[in-house]
Amino acid sequence: MLEIIILSLHFFVCFLISVVIWCGSKVLWGSLHDRETPLLFDMDLCSSSKGAVEMEPDAPVYVGKEDDIKKSQRITTKVNDREVVIFYHEGKFYAMDACCYHAGGPLRLGEIEDINGQPCIICPWHKYKITLETGEGLYQAINPMEPSPTPRWRSKGVKQRIHKVTIDNGNVYVSPPDLSVSLASDYYADKCKNNGDFTMEK
Repeated sequence: MLEIIILSLHFFVCFLISVVIWCGSKVLWGSLHDRETPLLFDMDLCSSSKGAVEMEPDAPVYVGKEDDIKKSQRITTKVNDREVVIFYHEGKFYAMDACCYHAGGPLRLGEIEDINGQPCIICPWHKYKITLETGEGLYQAINPMEPSPTPRWRSKGVKQRIHKVTIDNGNVYVSPPDLSVSLASDYYADKCKNNGDFTMEK
Protein backbone atom coordinates (compact mmCIF):
# COMPACT_ATOMS: atom_id res chain seq x y z
CA MET A 1 0.00 0.00 0.00
CA LEU A 2 2.86 2.40 0.88
CA GLU A 3 4.50 1.60 -2.45
CA ILE A 4 1.34 2.62 -4.32
CA ILE A 5 1.20 5.97 -2.47
CA ILE A 6 4.89 6.66 -3.18
CA LEU A 7 4.47 5.67 -6.82
CA SER A 8 1.37 7.92 -7.11
CA LEU A 9 3.25 10.86 -5.57
CA HIS A 10 6.14 10.23 -7.94
CA PHE A 11 3.83 10.34 -10.99
CA PHE A 12 2.07 13.44 -9.64
CA VAL A 13 5.38 15.31 -9.15
CA CYS A 14 6.55 14.25 -12.61
CA PHE A 15 3.25 15.50 -14.04
CA LEU A 16 3.66 18.90 -12.34
CA ILE A 17 7.21 19.22 -13.60
CA SER A 18 6.14 18.43 -17.16
CA VAL A 19 3.33 21.03 -16.96
CA VAL A 20 5.80 23.65 -15.74
CA ILE A 21 8.22 22.83 -18.54
CA TRP A 22 5.52 22.66 -21.19
CA CYS A 23 3.47 25.77 -20.28
CA GLY A 24 5.59 27.98 -18.17
CA SER A 25 9.30 27.53 -18.67
CA LYS A 26 9.67 30.87 -20.47
CA VAL A 27 7.63 32.64 -17.81
CA LEU A 28 9.56 30.99 -14.97
CA TRP A 29 12.97 31.79 -16.47
CA GLY A 30 11.82 35.29 -17.42
CA SER A 31 10.74 35.95 -13.84
CA LEU A 32 14.15 34.90 -12.57
CA HIS A 33 15.98 37.23 -14.94
CA ASP A 34 13.69 40.26 -15.02
CA ARG A 35 10.91 41.22 -12.69
CA GLU A 36 8.68 42.62 -15.43
CA THR A 37 7.58 39.10 -16.36
CA PRO A 38 4.91 37.72 -14.03
CA LEU A 39 5.80 34.83 -11.76
CA LEU A 40 4.67 31.37 -12.81
CA PHE A 41 2.10 31.09 -10.03
CA ASP A 42 0.46 34.42 -10.93
CA MET A 43 -0.88 33.23 -14.26
CA ASP A 44 -3.06 30.58 -15.79
CA LEU A 45 -0.56 27.87 -16.78
CA CYS A 46 -2.01 26.80 -20.09
CA SER A 47 -3.58 30.05 -21.19
CA SER A 48 -2.59 30.92 -24.76
CA SER A 49 -3.71 34.56 -24.60
CA LYS A 50 -2.48 37.29 -22.31
CA GLY A 51 -5.84 39.04 -21.99
CA ALA A 52 -8.16 41.01 -24.22
CA VAL A 53 -7.49 44.41 -22.62
CA GLU A 54 -3.78 44.48 -23.46
CA MET A 55 -3.00 47.19 -26.04
CA GLU A 56 -0.64 46.87 -28.96
CA PRO A 57 2.61 48.74 -28.24
CA ASP A 58 2.30 50.90 -31.39
CA ALA A 59 -1.42 51.65 -31.03
CA PRO A 60 -2.36 55.35 -30.74
CA VAL A 61 -3.05 56.46 -27.17
CA TYR A 62 -6.11 58.54 -26.23
CA VAL A 63 -4.96 61.84 -24.67
CA GLY A 64 -8.13 63.92 -24.44
CA LYS A 65 -11.10 65.56 -26.11
CA GLU A 66 -10.42 67.77 -29.10
CA ASP A 67 -12.47 70.70 -27.73
CA ASP A 68 -10.76 70.56 -24.30
CA ILE A 69 -7.28 70.69 -25.82
CA LYS A 70 -8.31 73.50 -28.18
CA LYS A 71 -9.51 75.53 -25.17
CA SER A 72 -6.40 74.95 -23.07
CA GLN A 73 -4.04 75.29 -26.10
CA ARG A 74 -1.68 72.67 -24.55
CA ILE A 75 -1.68 69.68 -22.25
CA THR A 76 0.99 67.41 -20.84
CA THR A 77 0.33 63.69 -20.59
CA LYS A 78 1.96 60.27 -20.82
CA VAL A 79 2.13 58.14 -23.94
CA ASN A 80 3.44 54.66 -23.08
CA ASP A 81 5.24 56.06 -19.99
CA ARG A 82 6.82 58.88 -22.00
CA GLU A 83 6.05 62.49 -21.03
CA VAL A 84 4.53 64.30 -24.02
CA VAL A 85 3.24 67.84 -24.48
CA ILE A 86 0.42 68.41 -26.98
CA PHE A 87 -0.02 71.90 -28.44
CA TYR A 88 -2.94 73.34 -30.37
CA HIS A 89 -1.67 76.27 -32.42
CA GLU A 90 -3.32 78.08 -35.31
CA GLY A 91 -5.73 75.26 -36.12
CA LYS A 92 -3.26 72.40 -35.87
CA PHE A 93 -2.24 69.85 -33.22
CA TYR A 94 1.41 69.09 -32.45
CA ALA A 95 2.99 66.68 -29.97
CA MET A 96 6.57 66.30 -28.78
CA ASP A 97 8.61 65.09 -25.82
CA ALA A 98 7.79 67.32 -22.84
CA CYS A 99 11.40 67.90 -21.74
CA CYS A 100 13.67 70.08 -23.89
CA TYR A 101 16.52 68.25 -25.58
CA HIS A 102 19.09 70.78 -24.32
CA ALA A 103 18.70 70.56 -20.52
CA GLY A 104 15.29 69.03 -19.78
CA GLY A 105 13.38 72.32 -19.55
CA PRO A 106 9.55 72.32 -19.35
CA LEU A 107 8.40 72.95 -22.92
CA ARG A 108 4.78 73.16 -21.74
CA LEU A 109 5.67 76.56 -20.21
CA GLY A 110 7.33 77.93 -23.36
CA GLU A 111 5.99 80.55 -25.72
CA ILE A 112 5.17 79.71 -29.34
CA GLU A 113 6.70 82.06 -31.92
CA ASP A 114 6.82 82.07 -35.69
CA ILE A 115 10.45 81.78 -36.80
CA ASN A 116 11.29 81.79 -40.49
CA GLY A 117 7.70 80.80 -41.34
CA GLN A 118 7.62 77.90 -38.86
CA PRO A 119 5.82 77.74 -35.51
CA CYS A 120 8.42 77.07 -32.79
CA ILE A 121 8.30 76.45 -29.06
CA ILE A 122 10.81 78.50 -27.10
CA CYS A 123 12.17 76.65 -24.08
CA PRO A 124 11.66 78.85 -21.01
CA TRP A 125 15.01 77.89 -19.46
CA HIS A 126 17.60 78.73 -22.12
CA LYS A 127 15.48 80.04 -25.01
CA TYR A 128 16.24 77.13 -27.34
CA LYS A 129 13.96 77.22 -30.38
CA ILE A 130 12.33 73.99 -31.59
CA THR A 131 10.01 73.66 -34.58
CA LEU A 132 6.65 72.16 -33.66
CA GLU A 133 6.31 70.38 -37.01
CA THR A 134 9.65 68.59 -37.22
CA GLY A 135 11.43 68.91 -33.85
CA GLU A 136 14.41 70.70 -35.43
CA GLY A 137 16.56 72.92 -33.26
CA LEU A 138 17.00 76.37 -34.80
CA TYR A 139 19.73 78.95 -34.25
CA GLN A 140 20.83 82.22 -35.82
CA ALA A 141 24.19 82.44 -37.54
CA ILE A 142 26.06 84.71 -39.86
CA ASN A 143 28.42 83.91 -42.70
CA PRO A 144 31.47 86.12 -42.16
CA MET A 145 32.46 85.61 -45.79
CA GLU A 146 29.41 87.57 -47.00
CA PRO A 147 30.02 91.24 -47.86
CA SER A 148 27.44 92.38 -45.29
CA PRO A 149 26.82 89.45 -42.90
CA THR A 150 23.18 89.12 -41.95
CA PRO A 151 21.98 86.73 -39.24
CA ARG A 152 20.00 83.86 -40.74
CA TRP A 153 18.10 81.02 -39.16
CA ARG A 154 19.82 77.65 -39.48
CA SER A 155 18.84 74.13 -38.47
CA LYS A 156 20.78 71.95 -36.04
CA GLY A 157 18.81 68.98 -37.36
CA VAL A 158 16.03 67.10 -35.59
CA LYS A 159 16.72 67.25 -31.85
CA GLN A 160 13.28 66.93 -30.23
CA ARG A 161 11.19 63.81 -30.75
CA ILE A 162 7.80 64.59 -32.24
CA HIS A 163 4.74 62.33 -32.07
CA LYS A 164 1.96 61.81 -34.60
CA VAL A 165 -1.41 63.27 -33.56
CA THR A 166 -4.69 61.95 -34.97
CA ILE A 167 -8.26 63.11 -34.40
CA ASP A 168 -11.16 60.64 -34.46
CA ASN A 169 -14.75 61.61 -33.57
CA GLY A 170 -13.62 64.50 -31.38
CA ASN A 171 -11.00 62.42 -29.57
CA VAL A 172 -7.27 63.16 -29.77
CA TYR A 173 -4.78 60.31 -30.03
CA VAL A 174 -0.99 60.35 -29.97
CA SER A 175 1.03 57.52 -31.51
CA PRO A 176 3.98 56.12 -29.58
CA PRO A 177 7.32 57.11 -31.08
CA ASP A 178 9.51 55.02 -33.33
CA LEU A 179 12.60 54.64 -31.15
CA SER A 180 14.72 52.93 -33.81
CA VAL A 181 16.59 56.21 -34.31
CA SER A 182 17.79 57.99 -31.18
CA LEU A 183 17.35 61.74 -30.76
CA ALA A 184 18.79 64.22 -28.28
CA SER A 185 15.49 64.55 -26.38
CA ASP A 186 15.47 60.80 -25.58
CA TYR A 187 18.00 61.36 -22.79
CA TYR A 188 15.73 63.76 -20.88
CA ALA A 189 12.60 61.79 -21.77
CA ASP A 190 14.15 58.81 -19.96
CA LYS A 191 15.28 60.97 -17.02
CA CYS A 192 11.80 62.51 -16.67
CA LYS A 193 10.25 59.04 -16.78
CA ASN A 194 12.61 57.73 -14.09
CA ASN A 195 12.09 60.79 -11.86
CA GLY A 196 8.31 60.53 -12.22
CA ASP A 197 8.01 64.23 -13.12
CA PHE A 198 7.20 66.06 -16.32
CA THR A 199 10.37 68.17 -16.21
CA MET A 200 13.80 68.10 -14.73
CA GLU A 201 14.44 70.29 -11.71
CA LYS A 202 16.65 73.23 -12.48
